[in-house]
Amino acid sequence: MEESRKIIQSILEQKSGLKQDIFQDTKNHFERFKTHLLTEIGALRASIEDSRIRLHVEHKGEFQVQVYIGSDVLVFQMHTNVFRLPDEHPLWQTDYLKEDKSRGYFGIINIYNFLAESYLKNRSNDLGYLIGRVFVNKDEHFMVEGKGQLGFLFRDLTNSVLTDAILTNIIHVSFAYALEFDLLTPPYEIVSKVTVFQMHEIEANSQMSTGKRLGFKFEAEDRDIF
Repeated sequence: MEESRKIIQSILEQKSGLKQDIFQDTKNHFERFKTHLLTEIGALRASIEDSRIRLHVEHKGEFQVQVYIGSDVLVFQMHTNVFRLPDEHPLWQTDYLKEDKSRGYFGIINIYNFLAESYLKNRSNDLGYLIGRVFVNKDEHFMVEGKGQLGFLFRDLTNSVLTDAILTNIIHVSFAYALEFDLLTPPYEIVSKVTVFQMHEIEANSQMSTGKRLGFKFEAEDRDIF
């Protein structure tokens, strides 16, 4: 019994302590993201004269910030749990993780893309997409998995740390991807029939589900995101 208790105690001290450290480091970096997002939106606001263009930041609690940029909203959200890479992930074959398996635990900051109108008009049926996520480990090394340039610019976990310049670069790439990722017309067959009830709902609340890739196979495109 005493031996079993010591094993449990060791696991708690090592693993729980590790996760608490990673959580705090990730939270610190998320606060930095918030600061840089305000800076970047402020710079854009100062250089763009057209007041119709949405450019503002809304903080939604400790772990979420919404960035309105044009017709889009980017939601930066820090997950409050710490995750371990799955056993089949190729990073486990690198010397960096082989030397210290605790480096394979990560805090995660997700980046979602929604239409601004979805939030402003409270269209709860509208779709958003995970366009990237930032992984931070105990060494404060990081990598990013995602769409477009987010999927290949920031993959060197062994050597990468989140400097101010890199934080800004991640933000710029996220902005650019969202702005270039246009709302597409869904196939005619999908929207060709509507019930009276649905029509009343549309009239009352504008609740017809909308998303940038509604009706297309975006879900299949997302499979390259771990």
